[in-house]
Amino acid sequence: MRARIIGTGSAVPESVVTNDDLAKVVDTNDEWISSRSGIRERRIAREDNTTSLAIKAAKQAMEDAHMDSEALQMIVVATCTPDMFFPNTACQVQQALGAHNAVAFDLSAACSGFLFALSTVQAYINSGLYTNALIIGAETMSKVIDWKDRSTCVLFGDGAGAVVVKAEETGFIDMVLGSDGDGGHVLTCRTREMHNLLCEGEQEMDYLHMDGQPVFKFAVKKVPECVEQLLEKTGTDREAVDYYILHQANSRIIQSVAKRLHVPEEKFPMNLSTHGNTSAASIPILLDEMNRKGMFARGQKILMSGFGAGLTWGAALIEW
Repeated sequence: MRARIIGTGSAVPESVVTNDDLAKVVDTNDEWISSRSGIRERRIAREDNTTSLAIKAAKQAMEDAHMDSEALQMIVVATCTPDMFFPNTACQVQQALGAHNAVAFDLSAACSGFLFALSTVQAYINSGLYTNALIIGAETMSKVIDWKDRSTCVLFGDGAGAVVVKAEETGFIDMVLGSDGDGGHVLTCRTREMHNLLCEGEQEMDYLHMDGQPVFKFAVKKVPECVEQLLEKTGTDREAVDYYILHQANSRIIQSVAKRLHVPEEKFPMNLSTHGNTSAASIPILLDEMNRKGMFARGQKILMSGFGAGLTWGAALIEW
């Protein structure tokens, strides 16, 4: 059996921070940011957090799928910015939904998280253990950003996206995933250091650190490679894919991927200009926006691809 998307949802904070707003706190300007990233504004959480955004997106997806919470069997949340070490975000979503029959856990693969979660759910569904699931990508990247570092603070935003999947004969087609721990040092964010009764010193928290050029080169090389690998694996012509939905990190990356694949940019939808990079949430947020605009039709082929810290990457081909 295959996991088929039957409902989508998304949630973003109300507060909008424009490039001009950032220019008031760091040495930058709208032209510098937009020309290098395609980003003009992003949503930043004030009252919301990762959990509340995940819950809002989940409720939308469940409503869109016309699924009762008691019938839900599985909840997987992809996030690298949870609000708590434990309980996990998925268990908090379960409680909020009243989905008492669902097993719930989090998964961390940074910006590739949603695709890793989708592949995990597909494995459960294919095995016959579960017949439906709620998959959420949720992040509040703003809390791990150094707002004095103009090279990173201009790139990220907060938000959550969710899909409900159900076991059917069509839907998920295939996927490729990859990881390269040797490259992990180019994009990092440490959690608590080892300070306890045996270790002296003050507890310090760290911010996101990114070596931009290696990350850019990794993305423009690895994404086309894994997309082509998936197309060959499934015997799919690139022209037969209706939409290529990539992780929304940088418009230059997406344009470069389109060029390398020899696919028109029109097949690569983007919402970077208004959302920025929302990490694991970017693909499901864009999916929901497109779904609510009526851009999908039953039987269309959609290829999703993501990349992020780890280093991690992946691509998934689905039929709507």
